[in-house]
Amino acid sequence: MLHGTMAPLPNKPATYEDVLAAPEHMVAEVIDGELVLNPRPAKPHAAATIALAEELGPPFERGKGGPGGWHILVEPELHLHADIVVSDLAAWRVERMPQIVAGVPYFTLAPDWICEVLSPRTAKLDRTKKLAVYARERVQWTWLVDPLLRMLEVLRYNGEHWAVLGIHSDAAKVRAEPFAAIELELGALWHGVALPNP
Repeated sequence: MLHGTMAPLPNKPATYEDVLAAPEHMVAEVIDGELVLNPRPAKPHAAATIALAEELGPPFERGKGGPGGWHILVEPELHLHADIVVSDLAAWRVERMPQIVAGVPYFTLAPDWICEVLSPRTAKLDRTKKLAVYARERVQWTWLVDPLLRMLEVLRYNGEHWAVLGIHSDAAKVRAEPFAAIELELGALWHGVALPNP
């Protein structure tokens, strides 16, 4: 089994059975036929993920103080052709996915928006192989959140490559696609999180 790295498997490509057999305390993904295991998110990562979900959920999931029209989920399992990835957050427009169907533990419809919260262990994978999967599946927007650097990068896929729409940091107030209907206070994502001394 691989821990946060990828290497050729000697026998056959990894499958969903390998994901199901992975230890419960690990996040298991299959990318380019290889099983990737990473520990559950660290505290700053988990705090930023839930804070962003709390900021976006009311206006875009429930239409409170915003336009609604989205389904936003934390850590959905995405089966995108042969790849199985778990994004930190993902959202689908209601017109593309009117309902979340119970009974199937994963999604085969690519999201419209994905957010990856970076950690030292996952940043390289998130920025390379996972972004390539999202581009292939024509995910329109990806946000990369770095809770240690306190940064948000907003990317839009233009059909050929990822275009950087903006890079924001610290306590900036941001209106970012596709959720520009509200002003997002980035400081909320790291509120109460003390960084280790350098």
